[in-house]
This record gives sequence, structure tokens and C-alpha cells, in this order.
Amino acid sequence: MRKMRVLVVDDSVTARKHLVEVLNGDPECEVAGEAEDGKKAIELCRTLRPDVMTLDMMLPIMSGVAVTEYVMAYCPTPILVVSSSLNRGELYKTYDALAAGAVDVFEKPSGQEPDGAWERGFLASVKTASKIPVITHIRGKFGGGSGMSGARGCQACGELAQKSIVAIGASTGGPAAVAEILRALPVNFPMPVLLVIHIGDPFSAAFAEWLDGLSPFRVRYAIDEEALPSYGTSGMIMAPPGFHLVVRHKRLRLTRDPERHSCRPSVDVLFESLARECGRETVACLLTGMGKDGASGLLQLRHTGALTIAQDQASSVVFGMPGAAIQMGSAERVLSLNEIAPVLTHIGRQARKEAWRRV
Repeated sequence: MRKMRVLVVDDSVTARKHLVEVLNGDPECEVAGEAEDGKKAIELCRTLRPDVMTLDMMLPIMSGVAVTEYVMAYCPTPILVVSSSLNRGELYKTYDALAAGAVDVFEKPSGQEPDGAWERGFLASVKTASKIPVITHIRGKFGGGSGMSGARGCQACGELAQKSIVAIGASTGGPAAVAEILRALPVNFPMPVLLVIHIGDPFSAAFAEWLDGLSPFRVRYAIDEEALPSYGTSGMIMAPPGFHLVVRHKRLRLTRDPERHSCRPSVDVLFESLARECGRETVACLLTGMGKDGASGLLQLRHTGALTIAQDQASSVVFGMPGAAIQMGSAERVLSLNEIAPVLTHIGRQARKEAWRRV
């Protein structure tokens, strides 16, 4: 059986040696090459064509973000960021790399892990990343376009005018997808947005702040028992790491209920609560991600009259979650990533017209 070929990129000789030893110690893996700076990483990626690259963020000559942007634009390769979650600056660079097309992130060892635990987790993450069929990813590629082809015929204008809240769920590939949608929404977008995204706890601490810097409106973590924002309130509210986000009696609740699909927060948990509380007022979008979290909740929302959207396969990094939703009949609309923000903008305008008409 052909071994998985890995390119290891890290400027620390000690860290790089450890990664190489772990990979070469697994019978399914072999190290195709090593690079100590960003320029060499790109050169080796182009010549060796590895199955997967492990990438540190803090590199000389070219940063990990610059490497990710180049590789995903010119020689698409699954990239697993192996980085530290302790430094806020490095966290932001990790988010930038995920937005540029890196498929996942794994924390560097702290030295406090039980024997072999970090190594097993690292190998599992490398193997999972290597199986993801990455797409060419150039920043700004998904921008532009009217998106009205997705808006026409999705529902009657009267039904669109009843919408008052947006909910988004995402996993692998989600940081890039959510960032693209946020950048494309207008500053006066009138519908509050609830977000559940799967990012490992060590790396999720500053994610809302990072998104806030990209967005035309505020992005923050939810506060337990705060009121569900009403139509006309711009902003995105995220499930904090380790908590389910639930809508209950028109308030946002944070719970530590059991994981769903091995996830907490879970997209299904949010979508199911919206189906009970808001139903047809909701526009729900299920984006790129591994597994099936969100698919059944999206179906429940569709049954209540909500507008349900799944990202299409061509623009998804991983088609698992939206693919499961489409297979179940959960998605009323299947849209490419560049169509989603224009459709949301169109719905927001219809709702605003209805609100003005009632004044």
C-alpha cells in the first residue's frame, strides 16, 4: 500500500525533528521533505507534490499565512497548521491561514500530555487532513457577482419579507467560508446572525475577535440569558467554545449538555431550537464541514417554513455536512459560496421593505 507523503515545515530544528520521528514511526506515513522557512516550503511543495503539509505559522522569509495563500492558489495541497494557541498574534495568523485554505489546525505539544497522547492525535489529524480534496483557493475568488440567480424563485417575496434572523453552521473549511460571507454583507444588514462553528477549544478563544476585524458589523460571543436580537439589529453572535447555543423563550442560552456528533457547540442543537422558537422567521445556512452535524436540524427548520440553504460541493472544502443535508432533503436551496451573501442581502432588503410598509 502506498504511504502517505508528508512535507514538514517548521523553523525549529527540535520541533521539526520530533514531527519527522512521529511520522516516520507510523507504517502508513513517510516524510517526503522538510523545510525550515516559507520559501523552501513552497519550492518543495511544488516539486515533491506531497499528500499533506504540516505547517508552522512563525517562519522566516515567508510567513505561514503567505505559504498557505501561495500553495492554495498555485499547487493546492491539504495543509494542517501545527501551531501554538498561547500567543494571540499566532492565533490570528492561524485564523488567517484557515481563511486562506488550510484545512485544520493542531496544537503543538505543551509537554503536559500523557505519554503518546499528543503523537496519536497528531497522526490522526495528519491522516484526516490528507484525505480532504482541497480546492484552488485565491483570496477574493468568491467575491463579487449579483447572486440573484440564487435569490430568484427561492420563495415568494412576501415569504422572504417574514424573515428576521439568520443562522449559520460550519466546520472544516468554515473559517474561510464565514469570512467571505461576512465581508460581502452590507454594513447595514438588518438581520442578526447566529453562528456555530467547529474549532478546537485551544484555538477558538480569539476567533470572534478575529472575525470582528473582518466584518462590517460587530461579531462577539453569546452571553447566557441575553435577549434574542430582534430584526433591525446588525451583528453576529457566536456559540462560545465548549457550549451549545440554544434559543429558548426568545433568549439565548448556553448549555453544557452532552455533545452531539462529538461536537459542543453543535449546529443541530442551535437549528433544532430555532425550529421550535422561530420557525419560518429563520434563514439557515449549512456550510462546508466534515460529518453530518446540522443536517437533521436544517430539515426540522425546513418543515417549519424556514428558508434552508446548503453550500454546494464545488465551493465546499469538505462536502460532508452540506452533502448530508442535501441527501436528506433538508436544503431548499443549494448555493455556491459566492451566492450566499447576495441572497441574504436580498432577503434583508425584502424584510426591510415589509417593515417600512407597516409603518
